[in-house]
Amino acid sequence: MRAQWDPQQYLRHADHRARPFHDLLARVPEPPDLAPPSSGLRHRITDLGCGTADTTTVHLLERWPDALVTGVDSSDEMLRRAAGVAGPVHGRGKGRRGRLDLELADIVEWQPAHHQQLIISNAALHWLPDHAEHFPRWVDRLTPGGTLAFQVPANYDSPQRLLLAETIDQPRWREKLAGLGEFNREVLAPAEYLHRLMALGCEVDAWETVYQHVLTGEDAVLDWVRGTALRPVLSALHDDADRTAFLAEYGARLRPAFPSVDGRTVLPFRRVFVVATKSATANTTASSAKEG
Repeated sequence: MRAQWDPQQYLRHADHRARPFHDLLARVPEPPDLAPPSSGLRHRITDLGCGTADTTTVHLLERWPDALVTGVDSSDEMLRRAAGVAGPVHGRGKGRRGRLDLELADIVEWQPAHHQQLIISNAALHWLPDHAEHFPRWVDRLTPGGTLAFQVPANYDSPQRLLLAETIDQPRWREKLAGLGEFNREVLAPAEYLHRLMALGCEVDAWETVYQHVLTGEDAVLDWVRGTALRPVLSALHDDADRTAFLAEYGARLRPAFPSVDGRTVLPFRRVFVVATKSATANTTASSAKEG
């Protein structure tokens, strides 16, 4: 069952969720120009797993206003929200020709018609089993000097995840939520990402950061998890009473692990970042000769 995403819930902590994207973007080098430029566009950029686009993808156009930026996501709900920011660049400078397009597609099946100067992904690749196996294909779709950049959560041994698995394994939920307590643990260490992408001819910058998010409000960590890790669980529970009961039980486990002090709760959150730039002298596939 595909998890139903709730853009409004996800964006309740938009500032905290957007910060890693900006930290990633700050390390991305200037992409090469299209040669020759196409219809005034200087770059082709794709955001894999763009979500609502307003906290991530639009910032790509702010930095590169002459780019064609394509946001790719498999969620109808997220793309409906993103539609409000799609289209040509407006009000960002005379003569700017950039635009934001949206594409409903599974990242696994994504295959761009043209080579890209930048492929970027914010907190999305960890949802893909064996996501590192797609690196050769994505690097192949970069122009020489292009960059693959991404960040992924690396918190599968965190208290909130372990307590979620513990709750799922209770007798009332075990059968209804079978398999949902087994999290994808395939997020790699920075060094492993570095070695894999270096083997593909890239210059790689890889690192990790543990954020200390200070959340406000009642049951703040539960509210955070409702926007991400809880989505498959809540989608699998078809009865409102079951969803309410599960949230109450899980919330009761979270409170001692994340005590609130003066209405504020600290949530440590580890993330892994990778910026891999393809050699400027690398060969691309024959299809690049056909691109305008």
